[in-house]
Amino acid sequence: MEIMETARRRTSERVRDTLERLAAERYVWLSTSHPEHGPHQVPLWFLWDGRAVWMCTGAASPTARNVRAEPRVRLALPDAFDVVLLQGEAECFPDQEVPSEAARAFADRFGWDPRRGEDSFLYLRVVPGTVRAWHGEPELRGRVVMRDGNWLE
Repeated sequence: MEIMETARRRTSERVRDTLERLAAERYVWLSTSHPEHGPHQVPLWFLWDGRAVWMCTGAASPTARNVRAEPRVRLALPDAFDVVLLQGEAECFPDQEVPSEAARAFADRFGWDPRRGEDSFLYLRVVPGTVRAWHGEPELRGRVVMRDGNWLE
């Protein structure tokens, strides 16, 4: 295992870097849970609109079932060293009821419009309440960069 040394970033730098990654990344790991079926984790395409994460999943998928029963979710960008974890509640929008601006932005980004297919899809919108971001062990302390929906300085 390679250990990477890193300089500790200020909170404002972590916020800036987190926002840049949210705008640039394409995939996020979504973790859901169901009172009877337990935890479920899946990678999804996502769109950051500057305030919320938008994702889309099959309307009959375990992910959709779980968020309908328990809307609290966790999201993780796919990097175990440059960690970004978001926590919030998923708001569900059936594909024919999603705000058109969000659906267009999602389709433009990925070249796929779930509203135009034969299957039913569910859009998920998560406004993070808590965000944690860190590079390796030196940044574990102070890793919270958003608390109660507010970015820290």
